[in-house]
Amino acid sequence: MYLEIFAILLTTLFVWDYLRHRRHNRMYAAAGIRGPRSYPFVGTAPTLFKESPKTVFSLQSRLMAQYGKNVKMQMIGESGFTTADPKMIEAIMSSQQTIQKNNLYGLLVNWLGDGLLISKGKKWFRRRKIITPAFHFKILEDFVEVFDQQSAIMAQQLYDRADGKTVINMFPVACLCALDIITETAMGVKVNAQLQPQFPYVQSVTTASTMLAERFMNPLQRVDGIMKLLYPKLFAKLNDSVKTMHNFTDSVITERRDLLQKSIAENADANAALFNEVGQKRRMALLDVLLQSTIDGAPLSNEDIREEVDTFMFEGHDTTTSSIAFTCYLLARHPEVQARVFQEVCDVLGDDKSAPVNMQLLGELKYLECVIKESLRLYPSVPLIGRHITHDIVLDGKLIPAKSDVILFIYHAQRDPEYFSEPDKFLPERFSMERKGEIHPFAYTPFSAGPRNCIGQKFAMLEMKSTISKLIRHFELLPLGQEVELVMNVILRSSTGINCGLKPRVY
Repeated sequence: MYLEIFAILLTTLFVWDYLRHRRHNRMYAAAGIRGPRSYPFVGTAPTLFKESPKTVFSLQSRLMAQYGKNVKMQMIGESGFTTADPKMIEAIMSSQQTIQKNNLYGLLVNWLGDGLLISKGKKWFRRRKIITPAFHFKILEDFVEVFDQQSAIMAQQLYDRADGKTVINMFPVACLCALDIITETAMGVKVNAQLQPQFPYVQSVTTASTMLAERFMNPLQRVDGIMKLLYPKLFAKLNDSVKTMHNFTDSVITERRDLLQKSIAENADANAALFNEVGQKRRMALLDVLLQSTIDGAPLSNEDIREEVDTFMFEGHDTTTSSIAFTCYLLARHPEVQARVFQEVCDVLGDDKSAPVNMQLLGELKYLECVIKESLRLYPSVPLIGRHITHDIVLDGKLIPAKSDVILFIYHAQRDPEYFSEPDKFLPERFSMERKGEIHPFAYTPFSAGPRNCIGQKFAMLEMKSTISKLIRHFELLPLGQEVELVMNVILRSSTGINCGLKPRVY
């Protein structure tokens, strides 16, 4: 009797699973989107999860070679496809109908709430409109001073290891510098991460970022209930880190709001809060913009503001860290490119290592910008982007069914030989003014594109140019240490570190 009941249940589950995916399978077949064998309940998961994060890049390359640039995938409870086709990426990124993020981004909700990265619909549109003024060039001009000061601290901290023989993993070095920059520009406070890496907020950001990266790759950690059951200590550690970050952010918001309201009460002028005790203009931060913003005449709550500040913290330090580290790695291994960057830096900034930079000078570092863009092509900080298709829609001439999850493989699209000659070579000249217009705009999308593009890309480029030019003024970068072994993650990383050596410059 029990065997009969079990057989009936099993048969029912098989039928349910078949019917659930039947429409998707038919529509993908009609669209010419194929993929690896799918099994009942688990879909194509066995094909994916037998690979380690280190080999996901090569797995995707093999699947594309077999099935094309659009590859059908079916996971537990999900149907969709991956794409590295710039034409399909253009159709998805350009449409207002395909801007919803997929459910993997739900892993970030505990930390970021429903901020700009995750939110959708009217809330996303309103928040985007509010935050855009924070990146006005006049505010960015003030931020450059922070970039310069913090990168100078980074350079000084590196001299102890700059003997031309010591291998330095640039990722943690750049991470602390980027964290100092983002806390000061987002919240208007100094945490001195480079000088005090044990500061609780700094440790919590590092812990949460690392653990979220692990959750992204480990299916057993993706559901809170399962993670809490199987990894109770890790789950508790993550929650403690998030609580520490939220408490710190809340305290900063409260203090800043009190200051603003006090100044308004005393001076009847909100702008007065942006001046310090001696009458000098206080540097604007993202937090100041949010505190003075309203929706339908009502100010944002502290929770609303925390969502956006935390989002800016998350998006603005690991991504920049990755690109700075990989650019240093490439410069160390291409001395001819490094020599040209150094010459440009000397020509534009002079030979005084301590001389401050400004926005105009950074704008004149044209070749360095080409170098950074080419580094982002080879090693995009965000190697993939997830979207959710909410209703049937035609994309690149293909009818895609509703409730489809799509993964855009930015990493593979940016190495497509159809769009980039010698795609695996480091050739900054691809981005020179003389070759402007040669690159398909959706074959190269390290900052995403379309309505959901990265709102802070100008900020990021200025920060990278400031930081890397500072390193180049102080040090010669040397090809020391292991080569990178890329790991698929929320942010592109290397399991072997992102290594180089340093030697003080002699002018």
